[in-house]
Amino acid sequence: MRPILLGVLSSFFFAVTFVLNRMMELNGGSWLWSASLRYLFMAPFLLAVVIGRGNLAPLLRLMKQDLSRWVLWSTVGFGLFYAPLCISAAYSPGWLVAGTWQVTIVSGSLLAPLFWQSPEAGGAPVRGRIPRKGLAISLVILAGILLLQANHARSLSAAEVLGGILPVLVASFAYPLGNRKMMALVDGRLDVFQRVLGMTLASLPFWLVLAVAGLATAGVPGPGQVAQSLIIALSAGVVATGLFFQATDLVRQDPARLAAVEATQSTEVLFALLFEVLLLSAPLPGSIAWAGIGIIVIGMIWHSAAHASA
Repeated sequence: MRPILLGVLSSFFFAVTFVLNRMMELNGGSWLWSASLRYLFMAPFLLAVVIGRGNLAPLLRLMKQDLSRWVLWSTVGFGLFYAPLCISAAYSPGWLVAGTWQVTIVSGSLLAPLFWQSPEAGGAPVRGRIPRKGLAISLVILAGILLLQANHARSLSAAEVLGGILPVLVASFAYPLGNRKMMALVDGRLDVFQRVLGMTLASLPFWLVLAVAGLATAGVPGPGQVAQSLIIALSAGVVATGLFFQATDLVRQDPARLAAVEATQSTEVLFALLFEVLLLSAPLPGSIAWAGIGIIVIGMIWHSAAHASA
């Protein structure tokens, strides 16, 4: 149960991202700064933590051994995950982005055949298989999320739907792909803070390019956007990412349990809805939306029960 609980807790802090990104867009902030500032702010905080724990040198040695793959999969896992989420905030409210993001529950399960597993009893590695039971439960959770968003989606234009959904679909595959590739590359040799710092440093070229583009097109970010980006960096970038990576590390050898941990991110839509009601005075959901919430909760309990004893 511990990986499941860590996953749910991480989703609480991740949900801050969707609401604050939308607030920055509504206030005229550029998505280029929203995306890049988060990781530029994350780097010094994580660096201080890793140095304080005396773990910087082992991280740098490991990164030096295969720097190209560190840059590639960190850019996929962080860059192609977060930049599209910031783009989508320009077209859709936070609740829709959070709801669409739950496609990652299914995306993570579909990625299993891209990875090889070592059998417990020895022998040659075998290609991973899609965990059918976990995928079926994930689809139940996803159905609840679609029901939750049904009434809201009817009021959106085609541009809002496409602009809000397509970038998130890219992010939904990029995040678990980059995370899993980095877990395979690291193979348990680094702790969570080392891995998050390493991926942040390796993806810095991508964020610096976005920052330069933001400076050229939108000028210097305003103090409000800087402050909100700092909150996202600490809440989602350091706390939530650390909790989620710790949860996935605990079950990295078991595709079914890994899918269950990734499914905990479905609770982000519930937390995002709560935050929007409290911070943006969004209306409370209707009866159909509450039915969707009920399905999500049932799916989460089912997912947890199915893998708690694994």
